[in-house]
Amino acid sequence: MKILVILTYYYPHWTGLTAYAKRLAEGFVARGHQVTVLTSRHDRSLPLYEELNGVRIVRLPPLFRLSRGVIMPGFPNALRRLIPQHDVVQVHTPILEAQLITTIGRWARRPVLLTHQGDLVMPAGLINQFIERVVTWTMVQAERQATAISVHSCDYAESSAFLRPFKHKLHCIYPPVVIPRPDPARVAAWRAELGLNEHKLVGYAGRFVEEKGFDYLYKAIPMVIEKHPKTKFVYAGERFVVYERFYQQWEHLVKQHQEHLVFLGLLRDPHKLADFYAMCDVFCLPSRSDCFPSVQIEAIMCGTPLLSTDIPGAREVVKKTGMGKLVKSHDERALAEGLNEILENPRCYVKPYEAIKAVFDPEKSIDEYEALLRRLVEENQGQGTDRQRAPREG
Repeated sequence: MKILVILTYYYPHWTGLTAYAKRLAEGFVARGHQVTVLTSRHDRSLPLYEELNGVRIVRLPPLFRLSRGVIMPGFPNALRRLIPQHDVVQVHTPILEAQLITTIGRWARRPVLLTHQGDLVMPAGLINQFIERVVTWTMVQAERQATAISVHSCDYAESSAFLRPFKHKLHCIYPPVVIPRPDPARVAAWRAELGLNEHKLVGYAGRFVEEKGFDYLYKAIPMVIEKHPKTKFVYAGERFVVYERFYQQWEHLVKQHQEHLVFLGLLRDPHKLADFYAMCDVFCLPSRSDCFPSVQIEAIMCGTPLLSTDIPGAREVVKKTGMGKLVKSHDERALAEGLNEILENPRCYVKPYEAIKAVFDPEKSIDEYEALLRRLVEENQGQGTDRQRAPREG
């Protein structure tokens, strides 16, 4: 198959969404398919055209940034040129141009799969809320026109008012998550280097934005320290996000609890990331909303139990594996009580690696996506044959 993948940001930009997209694209190439990625040139130092691990990347220069999205004047022409050249289109949403993509897909008679990476949830503020409403409206139109929609879990799909009207198009497929096994010697050396040998460690990671709920974790710190005075909270990620000033809003809590906080920065090396998870006694995900954060699977594959909020999508990993505990969202006391319980005896929540891998097998995920795309192509080709055979009126 010739597959066109469209998303706002691609590698080397790094989020859970881009990681999923990259693994899928390279997985398709490994199975003999031709893959082109159409994305933005989010960094001016990046080439407009590049081939990476067999994937052809086409980057369009943005005119300006609009919150989390970008405006690319060359996008419509690129779509009209590239969509007819491919058998099927996969779009990773949310993306500002979703409706434009599905409209041109219909014009070119190409099936379009929307891979739903989560409902758009913007922070407070008139401009952000306006953007959320406009993009959500255009996304609804795109969902109506799309040939099929994939979502990371049926739990999230059933709870999403946005997806509910499109049940007949939905396909639930776990995203492909890959993490190397941690190295115990490296983990021990790193922990000693950071001066953390005598401490219990609570890990957390991701973009420092409102939906991740790190403010609740910071509010929970005094209640955890009261029972476990030598606990450190270790963060891997970017605190300063260009489209949201959430870290700055809660910086007073950072200063208040700075003796209990350790900031490692964004860890791009997969082996370093694996060692980070293994170093922690518990990994915490205090999200307000989350579709399917990859950090959860990465953490449990490295042997670290989870504490997650009991919200659609984010609760899937704990429910499927039993490797952790779920607590009420928007509640720092519940968060602290859950952390204290796991810190008392984290090994009680650990499951065998083989059992985790059996549930979240990245090769199985790629197989299921490949089968879905192939079916969409075959059905589309069959419809094309039917159109050619149909008698013309008059």
